[in-house]
Amino acid sequence: MSRIIDLSKTIEYNKKDPWFMRIKVENKAHRKSKFLIRFFVGLPVRLFPSKFIGWADDTILGMGVHSSTHIDAPWHYSETVNGKKAKTIDEVPLEWLYGEGIVIDMSHKADFDIITIDDIQADLKKSGAEIAPGKIVLIKTGRSKVQGEDYINKGTGMSKEATEWLIERGIKVMGIDQWGFDLPLRYMAAKAKETSNSELFWQAHLVGQKHEYLHMEQLVNLEALPPFGFKVAVFPLKIKGASAAPARVVAIFDN
Repeated sequence: MSRIIDLSKTIEYNKKDPWFMRIKVENKAHRKSKFLIRFFVGLPVRLFPSKFIGWADDTILGMGVHSSTHIDAPWHYSETVNGKKAKTIDEVPLEWLYGEGIVIDMSHKADFDIITIDDIQADLKKSGAEIAPGKIVLIKTGRSKVQGEDYINKGTGMSKEATEWLIERGIKVMGIDQWGFDLPLRYMAAKAKETSNSELFWQAHLVGQKHEYLHMEQLVNLEALPPFGFKVAVFPLKIKGASAAPARVVAIFDN
């Protein structure tokens, strides 16, 4: 029997989230459907089945496709990849989204200290995990428990070179347990202005202009995983033309 570890955040309202990330779930009680059943469906209450008081229903409000645990499609990074139209989330082959998993431990990296090729190679040497085409790489930063404004304003992030290094070795899908895959947005913007370097901002994402790849953001529970020896399933909602989609990401251990 397989053991499954959930790597996804619960979709719920959290007042500590930045305003643009706050999700509202409106839960509708069973009894509220009585009117619908009686007048829309046309079934009188006297013909309701025994002990049936109606059905529960729920509505999700204010949830963008990047609001919680999600996977970005190539379309998010750029309109094209090497001159060809970038895939939206509904166009991504499902075969890419299931495979052997690897955890790369970057939890020792300080806020704003970018992840390099040397960092990744050193951790692989330490853990014994091996990069191979089709595997799914998870970057553990330890930032999944951070709350409030610090969640979006602090953290490490992947460099352009480290992202390219993984892609060149056949990795199509990777992910991270912090708000974004890059260094924090405001930090990148400030450094770009400070240095007048136009290549600093969103460097890991923009690798997608030349290389077709996907990454997950806002993963959780990576500390519960070993460096290898499990599979990862990342099945996003099939949203037509979308740049990303919420996903229930899980790690699967086959006994």
